[in-house]
Amino acid sequence: MTLFVTALVTGIGLGAMYGLIALGFQITYSVCSRVNFAQGSMVMLGAVLGFVLTERAGLPVIVAYPLALLGCAVMGMVVEFCLVRPFAVRGSEAWLMATVAGGILLDNTVLFTFGNEPRSLPSPLVETSWQILGTGVYPQQLLIPVVAIGMAVALQLLFRRTRQGRALLAVVQNPEAARLMGINTTMMISGSFALSAMLAGVAGLLIAPLFSVHSDMGTLFGIKAFAVAILGGMTSASGVMLAGFIYGLVEAFVTTYLGSSHTYILTFALLIAVLAVKPNGLFGQAALRKV
Repeated sequence: MTLFVTALVTGIGLGAMYGLIALGFQITYSVCSRVNFAQGSMVMLGAVLGFVLTERAGLPVIVAYPLALLGCAVMGMVVEFCLVRPFAVRGSEAWLMATVAGGILLDNTVLFTFGNEPRSLPSPLVETSWQILGTGVYPQQLLIPVVAIGMAVALQLLFRRTRQGRALLAVVQNPEAARLMGINTTMMISGSFALSAMLAGVAGLLIAPLFSVHSDMGTLFGIKAFAVAILGGMTSASGVMLAGFIYGLVEAFVTTYLGSSHTYILTFALLIAVLAVKPNGLFGQAALRKV
């Protein structure tokens, strides 16, 4: 029973985190059919900025964390402006490699400025564990899915209830018509990359107290989150979040009962099997094309 509860809590926490990062992929893909393959580096950037602002600058969390997320948003806009837009306007797909290179550049810049020694981000939510059915669970582990689901709901409200959100939805549905209606589609695309990077930064701040903070901490998370985005379907925000929980639970239970050596083999084999049956993901829909 203890192993089951441990795997369940770990899987829900990991799944929420993967879903949050993957939601960033889904947002930019929906808006402009492009993604930021440096998304994992944005996870790292959020955690590093959170550490620097709290532990080195001495700022309170309520000030430091919003500033860290603002830094992630700015970096997301830089990625779109420097690494995506110049190629997209020429109809080139080179932004794929450019964003990968940008992530490597950011990781190594942090490596040389922040150092390569893993650091711990203190949090009162990982000091004492709670006993749930005989299993010790840190409050931070329970906070992750609460925040992830809350942000997913907040995004839906943003898109449906605010002028900026409705403008973004208009760009998603028909970019040309949105442009003719006076919507600045370029700014909307840039804003989607900023929002995507902020979601990754939130994930980084949430997992930093549970994992060590270092320059390449986000690489594997970014790869898994992209797998989750594909699994859920890049056209479905709710599908991506649900796929995150499915992937996280499968990963946690495989690791708990079969060992970590089987984790990647079985999880990615499952991903391939699902995509073989449903190429658009579990909850995605094929795009309609006029002929």
